[in-house]
Amino acid sequence: MAEQANRMRKQLESANFDPQNYVKNLSQQSDGDRDLQEHRQKIQTLADETAQNLKKNVYKNYRQFIETAKEISYLESEMYQLSHILTEQKSIMESITQSLLSTDKDETAKEMLAAFPKDTEEVKQRTLTTLLEKVEGCKNIMDTPGRYLVYNGDLVEYDVDNMAQLQKVHAFLMNDCLLIATWLANRRGTVKYKYNALYDLESFAIVNVKDHPPMKDMFKILMFPESRIFQAENSKIKKEWLEILDETKKNKVTKEKHKEEVEVPNSPVRPEALVSTNPFDDKETNPFDSEEAVDLSLEWIQELPEDLDVCIAQRDFEGGVDLLDKLNDYLKDQPVNLRVKNLRVKVDERVRQLTEVLVFELSPDRSLRGGPKATRRAVSQLIRLGQPTKACELFLKNRAAAVQTAIRQLRIEGATLLYIHKLCNIFFTSLLETAKEFEMDFAGNTGCYSAFVVWSRSSMKMFVNAFSGQVFDSKESLSTAAECVKVAKEHCKQLSEIGLDLTFTLQSLLVKDIKSALQSYKEIIIEATKHRNSEEMWRKMNLMTPEALTKLKEEMCSCGMSSFNQYTGDDCWVNLSYTLVAFTKQMMAFLEEGLKLYFPELHMVLLESLREIILVAVQHVDYSLRCEQEAEKKAFILQNASFLHDTVLPVVEKRFEEGVGKPAKQLQDLRKSARTIRVNPDSTMSQV
Repeated sequence: MAEQANRMRKQLESANFDPQNYVKNLSQQSDGDRDLQEHRQKIQTLADETAQNLKKNVYKNYRQFIETAKEISYLESEMYQLSHILTEQKSIMESITQSLLSTDKDETAKEMLAAFPKDTEEVKQRTLTTLLEKVEGCKNIMDTPGRYLVYNGDLVEYDVDNMAQLQKVHAFLMNDCLLIATWLANRRGTVKYKYNALYDLESFAIVNVKDHPPMKDMFKILMFPESRIFQAENSKIKKEWLEILDETKKNKVTKEKHKEEVEVPNSPVRPEALVSTNPFDDKETNPFDSEEAVDLSLEWIQELPEDLDVCIAQRDFEGGVDLLDKLNDYLKDQPVNLRVKNLRVKVDERVRQLTEVLVFELSPDRSLRGGPKATRRAVSQLIRLGQPTKACELFLKNRAAAVQTAIRQLRIEGATLLYIHKLCNIFFTSLLETAKEFEMDFAGNTGCYSAFVVWSRSSMKMFVNAFSGQVFDSKESLSTAAECVKVAKEHCKQLSEIGLDLTFTLQSLLVKDIKSALQSYKEIIIEATKHRNSEEMWRKMNLMTPEALTKLKEEMCSCGMSSFNQYTGDDCWVNLSYTLVAFTKQMMAFLEEGLKLYFPELHMVLLESLREIILVAVQHVDYSLRCEQEAEKKAFILQNASFLHDTVLPVVEKRFEEGVGKPAKQLQDLRKSARTIRVNPDSTMSQV
């Protein structure tokens, strides 16, 4: 047969195949309609195999395409991060070069200032004053001396979450701050804008936003804990904004640093002039004595702010926190004076910047590859900075986004059980890794563990939504649903090994869907049983072949009916009705699947469902006994009633008690009531 099929396949696949001649020769060689039908069936089988192979190849290519697209997306994200790091390194090198050439530039600047005494700044101030007259609510902007306009232009603001267009704005970049004004569409006259926000240049960071058409020419302003996204008119204007913003921030930092160096006192006042003549003053409150008590002239202390800036720029978080710990240890037992306070102000500003960078490292906007271990560096440094609560919150948000992304990316075509296996492996593995990483990172912060428990419950809700959508909403069979729930329970037990037991949470979230599935399948069994009962002829089963009889014996034995052999006769006959045998197999299958789905909240649901199913069969036997007049057929019905009462019902009760752990009183009462069928065939089951 295989060789014949191969010859036929080669013949049909040949390049010079002529279908008309093939059919003509086949009709001439065939003996009749039967041969043609058999040949047609062989060709149809080959066609089905070809279609199946083609379908498999399509699915295989589709999966490879999806995997390739994922890898391209990951590589694109990593290349973007690499580009950002290279840009930061370029900025650092430019800063170093600028510092080395600062001496020559200072001489040139002095000559230019001598030739042009503040003409440029005065022009810029006048321009700023003219522009601000068009902005409502900006009267106090010019109160700050030395403030002048650097750059301005129209922008469009977008929502950070859904990228929806919010409003049209006009931005005014000054030498020390950034003013955002909203556009007044229906306003007439000179006032065209309204004050919206004013940001100090040191209070925000500028981030370039990669173009994703139709969203392009955008940049983001990060102000902890918020951010805003603006769109420029074109790529050229966007580039100008990014360059001018960066240059203005650098100029302000350089100017303030130069100002601090110029204002260092040359000690024109004698120490005796600082000594108080009040006899009640404590000597420790003397500012001169305090400054002498704290030695801040050490080289590492003098260079500490700049070293922190370098650590932040080079993303050396550990080095930055080490410097802060070293300073805190040095100043721990020292008195606080004016110089210490000034140093603290400078250091606190760097701490704020370092915190913002660490927060950004843990944000879900960053790449989620690498698992929980990728967050360890930022989390540990935030904890060292004294912010374990923030570190815990950001860590859990990061992991929630990672789990959600992993579930959303899980797309397969195939059996539901295979999908659930993959879903459970992804979710519970992520949960286990997160729990282990959390325990390692927050070992000394027991107050954060309650937040992790709450996060675990919310993550379980996300998992159940995906689980139920695939298993219960798609109307899968009860056996498939039971296997899927069993897989999820087994994964929950693995979590209990590390002290995280989410079994009760899983059960409470699934109880509604499982209850609905049990009741729905119960109705299907009842309807099928009633349909078979309506066609009941009360005849013995003839299985025709010994193989069929052997198979039925094995099926009934697997259902727990060990005494089934006594109801089998000679020549493949079974002394039972087909209806009762089919009912037994279907009802026992329902019981086994129900036990797989069982937990205490479903006890009465499963018990009542079994009772209703059994009652349909009992009432049918009772009705048949009361209506049947023929003695031989009535004896056969009694034999079926004996099998139902003495074999089936005890097995159901025993199996239910084994699976649940306690006896089923309702089933026992039902069996006692059914005993009247055998004792008194004229009795009724109306009281059951």
